[in-house]
Amino acid sequence: MSQYGPQPVERDLPTDEARDLLTLVRELIQREIAPTAAEEERAGTFPRETFRLMSRSGLLGLPYPEEYGGGGQPYEVYLQVVEELAAARLTVGLGTSVHSLACHGLAGFGSKEQRTEHLPDMLGGGLLGAYCLSEPSAGSDAAALRTRAERDGDDWVLTGTKAWITHAGIADFYTVLARTAEDGAHGITAFLVPGDAEGLTAAPPEHKMGLNGSPTAQLHFDGVRVPDERRLGDEGQGFAVALSALDSGRLGIAACAVGVAQAALDEALAYTLGREQFGHPVADFQGLRFMLADMATRIEAGRSLYLAAARRRDAGLPFTQQAAMAKLFCTDAAMQTTTDAVQLLGGYGYTADFPAERYMREAKVLQIVEGTNQIQRMVIARRLAGPESGR
Repeated sequence: MSQYGPQPVERDLPTDEARDLLTLVRELIQREIAPTAAEEERAGTFPRETFRLMSRSGLLGLPYPEEYGGGGQPYEVYLQVVEELAAARLTVGLGTSVHSLACHGLAGFGSKEQRTEHLPDMLGGGLLGAYCLSEPSAGSDAAALRTRAERDGDDWVLTGTKAWITHAGIADFYTVLARTAEDGAHGITAFLVPGDAEGLTAAPPEHKMGLNGSPTAQLHFDGVRVPDERRLGDEGQGFAVALSALDSGRLGIAACAVGVAQAALDEALAYTLGREQFGHPVADFQGLRFMLADMATRIEAGRSLYLAAARRRDAGLPFTQQAAMAKLFCTDAAMQTTTDAVQLLGGYGYTADFPAERYMREAKVLQIVEGTNQIQRMVIARRLAGPESGR
């Protein structure tokens, strides 16, 4: 291979097992994901069989304990796998992160009996999960959610609507946050709801500007009955479950953003090295070389930021602020990098014949999901200067 042009990312992996894992992931990408990514995104096709294959291969349970069928990998390894998947196709990388988010409530707050009963199938049994927090009137203000869960004997009855749910209508299980008391954030409880529960229906998928292969839709709960054995954690503990999951989920989004940005840089680099103008490759022109250098620098900085946050998580240290910083920086960097990639390809960058325009459309959503970047700035500022003063 030439020393110039796109190269595989050199990974800082802690063990031989992790290096073998990455080799497996790259082989799966080249065989199952990359060849059809552009075509399936144009058609809006969700790669359900790919997720089943990934589940059987252990790739959907990487950061969870081996005793429950997980991979037992540190978060710094798991996130680098997510980055590789997102670089090949964001629908797959983001879907992996969402699935992990959906498993977090049970793994972190469920009883041993619940984990033993459900986690093995969720992590390696071919199932796919979704996470249900946002609602039509409760997005950034998650504590304002209105979906209710009312006690009826040994069951809970869920009624309400969730919005912007990735995998809505196709997931096998949903981690759902619902209101069980009128006590603000302290009146929310988490539940594990089967995908085929009676009274649970999905609206038609939203028509989005990008990420067309990944279904996003409202989810309606019309008297959905859930046994108390599927309550995750204590009554009123749901907001803590949600915040804990979101800290980890934001690192998944940061990794996805770096993957998309890396794919955009690789495309721009290959194009500028191969395209000649005025008798020279366009990559010879200083203005374009500096753009490439800035793109690469943003990507490396973002990767270092999310890995530093992941290592804090692995060490059991607080990482809320670092996760917010990583999500903020990486997704902003992806938006700038993909926009630059379109510019570097000129007119070709604006056509669907090249993937640069898809990367730019996909990067935008990463600044919004798992808390908008404005919310990330609020989280960071609160850690630096304390809560806002009352007025």
